[in-house]
Amino acid sequence: MSSSERPASPTPSERERLDAEARKKEEAEQATLPYKWTQRIEDVDVTIPIPGNLKAKDLIVEIKKTRIKAQIKGQDPLIEGDFPHPIMPDECTWTLETTPTGKEISIHLDKQYKSEWWAHVVTTAPKIDVTKIQPENSKLSDLDGETRGMVEKMMYDQEMKRQGKPTSEEQQKQDMLKKFMAQHPEMDFSQAKMG
Repeated sequence: MSSSERPASPTPSERERLDAEARKKEEAEQATLPYKWTQRIEDVDVTIPIPGNLKAKDLIVEIKKTRIKAQIKGQDPLIEGDFPHPIMPDECTWTLETTPTGKEISIHLDKQYKSEWWAHVVTTAPKIDVTKIQPENSKLSDLDGETRGMVEKMMYDQEMKRQGKPTSEEQQKQDMLKKFMAQHPEMDFSQAKMG
């Protein structure tokens, strides 16, 4: 393959345009869902608008460790499916709220793993690009320096694992070993084990 055939990586302005297009598509997909959702690193909030004449007894809301279902009795579920990651059902709540336009079911989900961004609430829904999530959206800025550093490192390590790359600790060990090997060319490191 000659170098002219190789696709050039996008320029910053092209990348910005592609990102904007991806964001628009993502927003359009999310807008078609019968619910809205937001997340922080430790939890997920789902709101589902429903007609104002409904009461809690008209609803079925089931929250299990790996599944959710919310529906108006006698109708198709408004949300139903498997979570991408487990939650802690005992810590989860749902309430019926009155809004200016009617009512909404408000569901609060506590993530079991406090270091994972969810790409969607249920695995059948369109995904969002979790790599574009800015930590400050998740109240990461509220954490003290040490905790924030730990969470950011966990997120980095998780992303590296997902990509099959070394985590920050493994990288550090490899870097230290490389440095040591460079300083001691006389030693034989062929039997050295990494990690």
